[in-house]
Amino acid sequence: MTTPKPFDRIAFVASASAEAQEALAHLVVLYGNHDPSNADVVVALGGDGLMLQTLHQQMHSGKPIYGMHRGTVGFLMNEFSTHDLHERLAAARETLINPLLMRATDIHGAVHLHHAINEVALFRQTHQAARLRILIDEHERMPELAADGILVATPAGSTAYNLSAQGPILPINAALLALTPISPFRPRRWRGALLPNTAFVVIEVLEGDKRPVAAVADHDEARDVRRVEVLSDKTISMRMLFDPGHSLDERIVREQFGY
Repeated sequence: MTTPKPFDRIAFVASASAEAQEALAHLVVLYGNHDPSNADVVVALGGDGLMLQTLHQQMHSGKPIYGMHRGTVGFLMNEFSTHDLHERLAAARETLINPLLMRATDIHGAVHLHHAINEVALFRQTHQAARLRILIDEHERMPELAADGILVATPAGSTAYNLSAQGPILPINAALLALTPISPFRPRRWRGALLPNTAFVVIEVLEGDKRPVAAVADHDEARDVRRVEVLSDKTISMRMLFDPGHSLDERIVREQFGY
């Protein structure tokens, strides 16, 4: 009787790019292709956008996700190879990711609940700067921030939009969240804060009628929000697989040194 290999049943998903579709066709011939619901592992072929999409789709499945770079940005992806995939999967190291849960209340009182793997961000909707009040664990920490917006980023998302907004890079296993302003006007020199990942973050929109604000959890948007609550959802743990020596921890360290 043949002993099944670890991660024997693979489900492949791929972006629409020609490079990813060509890789998909080749890998399916070599390893077959299972429906994600019956697979041991999901292998994503593309860039970080596809990885983000796949993580959202598999958020409640408990399936491990292994990415191979066949896209533009590949920070969350392993190097692409068609060889020895079963062995690579068996040797891969697992990183657990907890998403953020956003609860946004809009001008009509409607509540929008969305999860974010990278960040929850608030943006001004018009030419005028947003005015925001920040509370952490029900304590007011900043009575007014005038800025283009603000974001709460996970360690996994700290190298994405958070880094572009001059936020800090967080080690993947750090029990921290980054609170980063987007083009702050007042206080002019405020660069944000590091918060424990147990923090309950509330951002209230001041003068929302005059200065409307949108809230975005990765790709899910709520407009004309008045209050946004953000916390790390410990009830969900997503499993990401990385080749030894190419873990997300190592990538985050390398990013801080500019390579």
